[in-house]
Amino acid sequence: MSDDTITAAAAALRSGEPAAILLGGPATHAPALRAVARVAAATGARLLCETFPARLERGAGLPAVERLGYLPESARAQLRGLRHLVLLGARPPVSFFAYPDAPGLLAPRDCHVHSLAAPRDDAVDALAHLAALLPQATATTAAQARPERPTGELTGETVAAAVGALLPEGAIVVDESNTSGLWLPAATAGAPPHDWLTLTGGAIGQGLPLAVGAAIACPDRPVVALEADGSAMYTLQALWTMAREGLDVTTVVYANRSYSVLEMEYDRLVPAPHGPSSRQARRDLLDLSRPGLDFAAIARGMGVPASRATTAGDFTAQLAKALAEPGPHLIEARVPPLFGPQRVS
Repeated sequence: MSDDTITAAAAALRSGEPAAILLGGPATHAPALRAVARVAAATGARLLCETFPARLERGAGLPAVERLGYLPESARAQLRGLRHLVLLGARPPVSFFAYPDAPGLLAPRDCHVHSLAAPRDDAVDALAHLAALLPQATATTAAQARPERPTGELTGETVAAAVGALLPEGAIVVDESNTSGLWLPAATAGAPPHDWLTLTGGAIGQGLPLAVGAAIACPDRPVVALEADGSAMYTLQALWTMAREGLDVTTVVYANRSYSVLEMEYDRLVPAPHGPSSRQARRDLLDLSRPGLDFAAIARGMGVPASRATTAGDFTAQLAKALAEPGPHLIEARVPPLFGPQRVS
C-alpha cells in the first residue's frame, strides 16, 4: 500500500465515473465495513465482496454488502459498466471455474483496477488514509425486515425464510448449502448481527468440520451449519465430534438427493447426451439415491439428536426447538433439487 496507490484510488472514486469497492479478507469484518460504508456514502461507489468470503460480519446495524455472483455471467452483469474497481483485501475477481471460450477475468476490459490493500494488509488503516483524501460523509444503514415464519412447501427458499426469521443474535453461520442456499443472503439480511463463514476454496466437505472449529473457538455463541447432502457425505464424522464434545451446533442438511452444483457445472461444460440410456448414465454420476440417505438416522447413530422435515411448517418448528436447546442437533430438510429432474422423497 503506497501513497501513489491511495492517491490513485481516491482520484478514481472522486471522478464521478461508475466505481465499486470489492472487499475481501479482514475488510469484511465490522470495523472495515463501517469505514468503507462512509467512503461509499461520500463517493457513490457500490460495495461488493468476494463470492466466498472467509468471514463476513453482517446483519442488523451493519452495512449491507452485495456478494459477487458465483456464475461468471452473473458476476459480469454486476460489474458491467464499471470504470473503476478498488480492491480492498481482495484480488482481481476471476471465474470460479474455467469455461471453454470464456475469459476468466470478470471485470470489464476498460475498467481500471486499483489495489488499495492486499488481503494481508490493514484494511482499516488503508481506509483511513483514503478517507483523508475524500469528502466527509455519514453512512446510514437501512433497517431490513426479517421474513415471516414460512408455511407450505419445503424448498430452499422457505428454508432460507425460516433461518432468516429465527437466526439468533451472535450466531456463527457456516454455509455449505450450495445450490439450495441461493435465497439465504436476502432472507438473513435483517437478522441480528452474526458471522457468515463460507466455502472459500471449493474443497467439498468443509462445512461440518468448520462448524466444529467455530463451536470450539466460540463456545458462548450458537453455530448453525447449513450443509448440502452431497457435501455432508465427505465429513460425516464431524457429527460424532459434535456429540462427544457437546457442541452447540444446529446442522441443517439440504437433502435434495443430488450433487446439484456439480450437475449444473457438468451441464455447462459437457454437451447434453442423446438417448435415454445416455441421459440416465449421466444422471447416475451425480445422483444420491439407490440407496437413499437417511441423515436423521445417521446423526442419531453418532449421538446427535435429529429430526426430518418435509414441510416448511415442520422445518420452522424443528429449527426453533433446536436453536432453543443447547448441544448438537441435526435437521434433515427434504427439499427438491434446483437443477435436474425432480426426485420423490
